[in-house]
Amino acid sequence: MVNDKKTIVITGASDGIGAEAAEQLKRDDVRLVLIGRSPSKMESVAESVGTPNYHIADFSVLDDVRRLADELLTNYDCIDVLSNNAGGLFSGPIKTVDGFEKTFQVNHLAPFLLTHLLFDRLMTSQALIVNTASIGARLFSKLDLNDINTFNNFTPNRAYGNGKLANILFTRGLEKRFSNQGISSIAFHPGNVATSFASDTTSYFKWVYHTALKNFLITPQQGGQNLKRFLDPHNRNQWISGTYYNEKGKPSRTHRLAYDDSIVEAHWRKSCELLDISW
Repeated sequence: MVNDKKTIVITGASDGIGAEAAEQLKRDDVRLVLIGRSPSKMESVAESVGTPNYHIADFSVLDDVRRLADELLTNYDCIDVLSNNAGGLFSGPIKTVDGFEKTFQVNHLAPFLLTHLLFDRLMTSQALIVNTASIGARLFSKLDLNDINTFNNFTPNRAYGNGKLANILFTRGLEKRFSNQGISSIAFHPGNVATSFASDTTSYFKWVYHTALKNFLITPQQGGQNLKRFLDPHNRNQWISGTYYNEKGKPSRTHRLAYDDSIVEAHWRKSCELLDISW
């Protein structure tokens, strides 16, 4: 029997907007595949959503990403939507076991590698790739391609901004290379959501997200609804590949470097070089 369900893979689904989007997407015509770092949280979210399809991976360990890709390729013959939603803002600089700065690896290198490893399946499925970026790319990024990890002159905000700009550059790189082959890629800002964001950092964001100021933020349910808007297969034709959207689903301006094709290309090539892949 042909499976006519649309398969949606969501990383960063153990809590926050990933878990909320999954909750709002549960219906008969969707097969949800959820990815998160915490086994106990993932088991709880998967049970709530009613899906048996969940996998555990820590994006600060690239061997976890490689194992995850193998599991996804083994278990799912089609991936219609890939949500690169895992990420965060961390103190640092922290060098991972792979030798990269943690903020850069979790926010960019890990989803870049995962998408690469899944790419034949994504191509066959004519998939939509949705990268959760942030307004932080425009506000905080000070990109230096010679220090792409942001090991030097590190601040949590700058590293986060550079990581989120990387998500948008990745989106544009996918569009430039593969949009004429049926792949679509978009990036978006989910809104300023009251979640556990920035809890493990010295950034002043910690005082915004974890004090009474959080009352001015949108709820995880609202942030999940913003993510769900982009992941819902029924909305696929609304999105223009290569575009950065705001939390209301409208095309929006971001960092000026995102519109520089030479930066898009150089960042792509540098990412491949760091991961020792050809793409």
